[in-house]
Amino acid sequence: MWGGGYAAMPWMFFGPLMMVVFFVACIAVLYLSARGVRRPAGESAIRILKERFARGEIDQSEFEQRRRVLLG
Repeated sequence: MWGGGYAAMPWMFFGPLMMVVFFVACIAVLYLSARGVRRPAGESAIRILKERFARGEIDQSEFEQRRRVLLG
């Protein structure tokens, strides 16, 4: 025999466990990459524009003009 019997019993869970770990890692990578992609680049620009307006660096007309340009 090839080392069968009860001696090989603890090792028979290693294969399925590694398969589960592999699939969890793949799902985590897909989730994290999708989370980074779904946020549009213009969103951070609008946030910065709002912060500048709130700090008083730009007036309302300039804020509206730049917001229109950013939103398309």
